[in-house]
Amino acid sequence: MRVILFTGKGGVGKTSVAAATAVQCARAGYRTVVMSTDPAHSLGDSFDVELGTDLTEISENLWAHEVSSLHEMQRHWAKLHEYAVEVFATQGLDEVVAEEVANPPGMDEIASLMWIKHYAQRDEHEVLIVDCAPTGETLQLLTFPDAAKWWLDKVYPWERRAMRVARPVLQPMMGIPLPSDEVYASLKDLLLDLGGMRKVLTDPAITTVRIVLNLEKMVVKEAKRAFSYLSLFGYVTDAVIVNRLLPSEVHDELFKKWQRIHKRYEAEVEQSFGGIPILNVPLFDQEVVGEKMLMRMAKATYGDRDPAGHFATSSPQRIDKEGSDYVLTLKVPFVDRSAVDLSRHNGELYVTVGNYRREIALPSVLARRDTAGATIQDGELRVRFARPKAPK
Repeated sequence: MRVILFTGKGGVGKTSVAAATAVQCARAGYRTVVMSTDPAHSLGDSFDVELGTDLTEISENLWAHEVSSLHEMQRHWAKLHEYAVEVFATQGLDEVVAEEVANPPGMDEIASLMWIKHYAQRDEHEVLIVDCAPTGETLQLLTFPDAAKWWLDKVYPWERRAMRVARPVLQPMMGIPLPSDEVYASLKDLLLDLGGMRKVLTDPAITTVRIVLNLEKMVVKEAKRAFSYLSLFGYVTDAVIVNRLLPSEVHDELFKKWQRIHKRYEAEVEQSFGGIPILNVPLFDQEVVGEKMLMRMAKATYGDRDPAGHFATSSPQRIDKEGSDYVLTLKVPFVDRSAVDLSRHNGELYVTVGNYRREIALPSVLARRDTAGATIQDGELRVRFARPKAPK
């Protein structure tokens, strides 16, 4: 199955571009699903139809789905949901309110990941288009598999053992119910499912990301940050889509000023995302709502290209041998060496860029070696591993 994730700053037209891509994929004969992971769904508005929490057929070869974290929690993770409701109820919340707020933080992202996995593992569709939440939430979504693996390996076993011993002693003194073994079992199943998502999401033969932006300063800066973090976590960005370009035939003085602004940032985008296809989409003379307008947008975006194709396939991570040393290379575009922090522990390399940390399990050939320095060249972090020095 082909998976394409669309992300970008809120308000850039990301949902319209995702929906337009899905329409053209379906018209090309692909059995296509487009799903929204944004809690503030607008996918149904793009198609001008009502969408529910289940798969809805839009037209031939095209289905749409707006993920509801509350619905998914109640349907698939009942034990976790019941526990959360019980905790809130003991704090005096009305039962109805407790039901509504019983989603732990991050459940929107978790529910979305589960559906990506569900569609990717089934053989019913050929293309999955994902209309992601704005950039910050998307990065949380895509880092969840790494966080789940870390929690499952490092924290979960000890916490569960400790709770088994402490629960009989602590429960009479606590004002809230402590999690039972059933709750922990449900949590483990959830973490295992999340851990299995990383292989699907970071396989460039299956999944790529497309960044949607407008030619404005804050939007371009956020797009560049997103590209840096996506590369850090191993995701391939195969296109940058510049939406709402002003047509050249507009001669009003106000629009001329905006055209000059667009021209300035257009040059920055071309320089910043060199090597990645940049697809330009004009500002249309009417709202992009309904299949007819979505198809018009798709034609303007992709032309004769297959929208389900892979427009770039370079891996953001590789290992090369240089003399007797090995060099691990990670793409970290737009990042200075001073913004990167490296540490190692138990055969794992921790790379921190800004607010995001990635844990890289080192292959044995690197884990047995010493870290011999790191540099950033041309947007790539190069970590050198040398043979251990012989003891004196």
